[in-house]
Amino acid sequence: MIEVEDFSFSYAGNPKPALTAIDLLIPPGQVCAIVGANGAGKSTLCFALSGFIPHFYRGTLSGSVRVNGSSLSDIPLSDCAGEVGLVFQNPFNQITGARFTVLEEVAFGLENLGVGRDEILARSQEALAATGLAELADRSPFALSGGQQQRLAIASMLAMRPRVLVLDEPTSQLDPAGTEALFERLDILSSSSDTTIVIAEQKLELVAAFAHRVVVLSGGRVLADGKPREVLTSPALEAHGLRATRYTQVARRLRSAGLARSTLPLPMTLPQAVEFLR
Repeated sequence: MIEVEDFSFSYAGNPKPALTAIDLLIPPGQVCAIVGANGAGKSTLCFALSGFIPHFYRGTLSGSVRVNGSSLSDIPLSDCAGEVGLVFQNPFNQITGARFTVLEEVAFGLENLGVGRDEILARSQEALAATGLAELADRSPFALSGGQQQRLAIASMLAMRPRVLVLDEPTSQLDPAGTEALFERLDILSSSSDTTIVIAEQKLELVAAFAHRVVVLSGGRVLADGKPREVLTSPALEAHGLRATRYTQVARRLRSAGLARSTLPLPMTLPQAVEFLR
């Protein structure tokens, strides 16, 4: 359970708030997508939800962020990491440099928690298989491509099995196939456990297909919060730097031209568009 209550934050040296009066309640097992234009506050919210604000990124804050009943401001960052796993937008920032192989890199966090050797191996191999890196287990992390390093960062978090997983634009280095595979893995994870997943993402078609809920940020404030179809088909989004998916745009033009029934909900994905056009 994530509880964000009247949370505001300004980075040190910058009086302009990065987040203002954020209120969110995210239940266990929910896949919540955070969307918004560049500079909307998505990364800042991810840092707040994982404890990096205020423990790493300093500034002025008010309000509270609680995960599973614990205020992240009141516990050390090391304890926050036991509850929340954060995947950064730039995977290079997450590679420790302390291990020589991909498998050892995934196992590093578990070693620090004192997990038994057999369980470390099993969980690390499972995470590598889930992210398509099993065949690269013996390769150096620094010999991987950008997309492979992104998947390595995700595998390292999956192996930790956090109760909350926060991902800050994790598909920025992935090709379309890798992006779809990641979302499918997150869907399986959320449906097979009570892991709460928060993902900041720009690819709205995939957000529409996999997220249970969408929160739109604009200027550090919550602009909209609801089910994907309610939020992502709103014409108000374009005024805040977000364009609807291609399927929504085409369907909206067909409706305006009188070529589609006004009673049908606007589609966001290809399967929905096919149904819309029947």
